[in-house]
Amino acid sequence: MRTLYTIGEVLIDFIPQQQGIMLKDVGTFERMAGGAPANVAATAAKLGGNASLISQVGADAFGQFLIQELQQLEVNTRLIKITKEANTALAFVSLTTDGERDFSFYRNPSADLLYKEEYIKSEWFTQGDILHFCSVDLVESPMKEAHKKAISIARENATLISFDPNVRLPLWDSKENCRETILKFLPHTDIVKISDEELAFITGIEEVETAIASLFTGYVKIVIYTRGASGATLFTKNASFSVPGCDINVQDTTGAGDAFIGAFLYQLLTSNVELNELVNYCIEFADELLSFANHCGALTTTKKGAFAALPTLEDIQKRLNK
Repeated sequence: MRTLYTIGEVLIDFIPQQQGIMLKDVGTFERMAGGAPANVAATAAKLGGNASLISQVGADAFGQFLIQELQQLEVNTRLIKITKEANTALAFVSLTTDGERDFSFYRNPSADLLYKEEYIKSEWFTQGDILHFCSVDLVESPMKEAHKKAISIARENATLISFDPNVRLPLWDSKENCRETILKFLPHTDIVKISDEELAFITGIEEVETAIASLFTGYVKIVIYTRGASGATLFTKNASFSVPGCDINVQDTTGAGDAFIGAFLYQLLTSNVELNELVNYCIEFADELLSFANHCGALTTTKKGAFAALPTLEDIQKRLNK
């Protein structure tokens, strides 16, 4: 079976049991599995796809918990290393009254950042597979070099490459370093998923259409522009397709964007879309691809956490058939 590989962080999200207060005022938290690449893999696996996470956790209870949670969702965990050199990453998340988030990270460094490029094997990625990554683990570290090797091998093997910048500025030494790193990696990908909050920051362009057009550089063939409750748009170099947002009761937006792109990639994976077919397939089935992904992301916001909130294939189909 074709596989969605995701590479990067898997961590513990500590979600507050109180909503609408500052992080410094939160008294109690609930432990949740998270990390954007892990969330994407978990989404695809829960929907019935074959997903594998490339990462590293600490030899600690949190690392054991994360591997257990991934396995329960049938994510392949054989490529997750365990190290005694650093602890598993932690993120404390504060939720505002509308479900938006404020982060505080504990990872200086964390186990995932010490994942080495020599761990990446050329036989992992084949034609028809998908490799997905984000920017959190592109800070200067062994893991950044591992990303470069994985992307290079994937490109050689005609593996489709997907990138969601998923900007988390508190993890970078400067905004400019974050932006420059994203722009260096972006041309090496086939699909870019970007949010309305990230577009102007990454491109330096305020006008949306012009900013989107600037992303079509290098290998980029598809840009997916998400606007939260306002919906999403899929762009090719010469066309665009939009779907509206979903009317839903938002509790927690953690993992919603990851669930969106995870559901989008799941559809490409299970439809056996080859790299040379990507643009034509996305044009022909844009509405279906976006609607399915949009509903998956929306349903994820109705519960706290990321893994715990992920919908099943049946959940999404029920929403689509309403």
